[in-house]
Amino acid sequence: MKVAFLDRDGVINKEINYLHKIKDFQYTNRCIDGLLLLITLGFQLVIVTNQAGIAKGIFSKDDYHCLTAWMLDDLKSKAVDVLECMYCPHHPDGSIPEYTVACECRKPGHFMLETVKIKYDVDMRKSIMIGDKISDIYAAQNANVGRSFLVRSGHPLNNDLQGNFEVEDDLYSVANLLSNGA
Repeated sequence: MKVAFLDRDGVINKEINYLHKIKDFQYTNRCIDGLLLLITLGFQLVIVTNQAGIAKGIFSKDDYHCLTAWMLDDLKSKAVDVLECMYCPHHPDGSIPEYTVACECRKPGHFMLETVKIKYDVDMRKSIMIGDKISDIYAAQNANVGRSFLVRSGHPLNNDLQGNFEVEDDLYSVANLLSNGA
């Protein structure tokens, strides 16, 4: 099985610092079209997202789960099935003691990707990562994901970023590129 590992904020939904309310959720440009293209190309979709707002006390795990359940239901209603949605609630500079830790699940750690690999017998070399931060790319590299893409639809990208990745405007642009055989 090959997987498209997707960051959430800035890739699937428009970047809003610490998004946790359904009313603030908006898909990125042609996101649904891009997700459907990835499915057509044989990818299973897995969301891997850092959610530092939990550790920082900005929102709760219940807030995260409520938004995620709504998003997954909305995607499903648009014929987009997500195999797994994983998140890291930790941050070393948090204010909630149980989540204020340095961990391996927070990207650039690769625990979330490795968990999916083992659970679903994923061929990491045929898989891709689409993220909007260099930490997404490092997580993919640490997990031996075959191809990585940074998108401009989330956080601003620095010109001095280095690594083995490609840059596209958004998730749809990546899916379109792949569907054209690139």
